[in-house]
Amino acid sequence: MSKTMNLTLHVWRQKNRKDAGQFETYEAKSISEHMSFLEMLDVVNEDLLAKGQEPIAFDHDCREGICGACGVVINGEAHGPQKATTSCQLHMRQFSDGDSITVEPWRADAFPVLRDLVVDRSAFDRIIQAGGYISARAGSPRDANEILIPKEDADLAMDAAQCIGCGACVAACPNASASLFVAAKVGHLGLLPQGQPERAERARNMVAQMDAEGFGHCSNHLECEAACPKEISVEFIARLNRDFLSAMASGRNPLKAR
Repeated sequence: MSKTMNLTLHVWRQKNRKDAGQFETYEAKSISEHMSFLEMLDVVNEDLLAKGQEPIAFDHDCREGICGACGVVINGEAHGPQKATTSCQLHMRQFSDGDSITVEPWRADAFPVLRDLVVDRSAFDRIIQAGGYISARAGSPRDANEILIPKEDADLAMDAAQCIGCGACVAACPNASASLFVAAKVGHLGLLPQGQPERAERARNMVAQMDAEGFGHCSNHLECEAACPKEISVEFIARLNRDFLSAMASGRNPLKAR
């Protein structure tokens, strides 16, 4: 038989970017242990609407742990208390009847709050754009085994490709660094043959854009790895640093030099 619980929520409410914002308290009643965290917020919002009050704004899309839109800080932890889990996949059985839960948005200058729990993560989009495209000719579909890639490299590339751009690494980092996100994106293509022509320039441009967006620097607190719902390793940051230093040491644009 499904258990239900009553909870007290302390939710960050903010009308817009300019509003100072504040925490407001709500009661979440008769919440099933099988609900996801977002489904619990849906129930709270239905109750608020029934009372003629403004519902809590929060971001979501797939609700399957794939899109990365749902990220919020729950009791001080990005995505909540369960490791390797997004907010939308966090189930209420992780909490107990009578618990008090604090819910707030990502906290970073580069992620300004748009409203309540929704932040502007377009900085990530601009970092991706700074990485540019690959010039390797793709042509028509090719046999999967035609381009030989060492299994270790293929596995590492797939590990990096798991990044969903949710921003938990930034929210968890005391410096609000986006190094793990950038490292995953640079590492993904840097490990594959198709990504080699622009490898140096990609690292240089994406790191420069990360700095321009106002993200902090990595100081090896390792909170990013702990908060990442896809468990991406901080070893990718070391790879990014090597690529970036190599690109800066070369002092040239490899595309123009060819």
